[in-house]
Amino acid sequence: MHIILIVIELHIPFAHSLKEKRKHIRSLKDRLQNKFNASVAEIDAKEEWQKSILGITMISSDKRFLESQSSAIEQIVLEYGELELIKIQKEWL
Repeated sequence: MHIILIVIELHIPFAHSLKEKRKHIRSLKDRLQNKFNASVAEIDAKEEWQKSILGITMISSDKRFLESQSSAIEQIVLEYGELELIKIQKEWL
């Protein structure tokens, strides 16, 4: 069994309130949860308007599958227009 933890630090340049930030983050979280069946949560910077840190976890018996899924997640985040990817960390548990 393989478990991957992906920590993504995001900048939300167009958010001028927590409400706007949460709208963008919720949209991204829903997209990732639905497409990849991953667990996604905002794990830090919850009260900052233009910053968010997301934690994403997936589990599988196939490590190569998780590697391809994590690359696809990174690509979706990069293509998401309202957010800028600052940093991404991947850790195998």
